[in-house]
Amino acid sequence: MTASDPQSGRNAQDTPEPVFNEIIHAPVRLRICGLLDTCETMRFDALRDTIGISDATCSKHLKTLADHGYVTLDKRSGEGGKAYKVTWVKLTDEGAAAFRAHVAALRAIVAGQ
Repeated sequence: MTASDPQSGRNAQDTPEPVFNEIIHAPVRLRICGLLDTCETMRFDALRDTIGISDATCSKHLKTLADHGYVTLDKRSGEGGKAYKVTWVKLTDEGAAAFRAHVAALRAIVAGQ
């Protein structure tokens, strides 16, 4: 039997153990993970424009996240068979778990724990 929170309806298993993550904590990477945690996949250009950073900055931070297994980068042909490639970004299960654990750690810090 699992304990549940009557206010949120979530099981205790749904609440991640707070773990501060130095890789995710960098402001741009934290914003990237937060954005990707709310959607299935996102185009590189939409991610870059939403956060308001340059191509180089976005690429650098995505590479760091990908090197740690937190995101996948998938290059596909453009719509309508166009020659250019479109990069799609997705938060991995490991990345989502690490992000949520980091958010839990930040909440614990704010709560003075």
